[in-house]
Amino acid sequence: MLYVINYIQLPSMHAAIAITSRRGKPMITTADQTEIDNFTPMSDHWWDPEGPMAALHAFTPVRVDYILGAINRFFPVQPVMQKKTKPVLKGLKILDIGCGGGLLAEPMARLGATITGIDVTDSAIVAAKTHAEAMRLSIDYQSITAEDLAASGALFDVIYASEVIEHVVDRPLFVNAIAKMLAPNGVVIITTINRSLPGLILAKFALEYVVRLVPPGTHDPRKFVRPSELRAEFFNAGILLDDMTGFAPNLGGGFVPIGSLAVNYAASGGFAKPKLNAMPQ
Repeated sequence: MLYVINYIQLPSMHAAIAITSRRGKPMITTADQTEIDNFTPMSDHWWDPEGPMAALHAFTPVRVDYILGAINRFFPVQPVMQKKTKPVLKGLKILDIGCGGGLLAEPMARLGATITGIDVTDSAIVAAKTHAEAMRLSIDYQSITAEDLAASGALFDVIYASEVIEHVVDRPLFVNAIAKMLAPNGVVIITTINRSLPGLILAKFALEYVVRLVPPGTHDPRKFVRPSELRAEFFNAGILLDDMTGFAPNLGGGFVPIGSLAVNYAASGGFAKPKLNAMPQ
């Protein structure tokens, strides 16, 4: 199914981190201060198409398409989408974890969803709010962690974390927060980087030191996530990621979905059925 969306200055970059509380009390945490420090200086450039992340905007359309396709698997919509402003996501509550400046939240809001975007980088939330107001979009941006939001009892039909999970310290803690907030019939979507040799060469060294699309130090390859690890960690939280799709650069520009999960990939799924008591092989 083809979804038509107006992209208005949507440069893509790896999202800032949505992680644990900064209230000063000892606790188990997914936070990595180095990661936060890496992303904070970039906050002024979220919506600058000529800025240091300009070349990365090509990754946004394929991520949006995958998210919409995953949503459609769980919440089918009528295939009548000639009108670009048709609110095909109306009635769905969506959570964007690690929303950064709102690059993915805004397309979802334009399609009629009720969007909550969370991030622990305060300056990114400021940028997101400012841009959403300028675009006259209603998006609930909060400077809060995934764990704290989960503790509030919030529930969402759709939860996505795009280019975020490879920046957290404690993935199971992060995954459990997602599971706690996911509605019983909801869908979760993750995009991330494979901890593989191609992932190390292309997503770390080439991206940071050869073509310099992101600042050096943006990625710690030890935190890249193998697809098998991602599936197992979500399955342990009761969620079956039953779809995985790879992404690769297109010679004509942008990115396209591919069968290989060697570098960039996406995964989606929902709660496993009660009869599934073993991890699928």
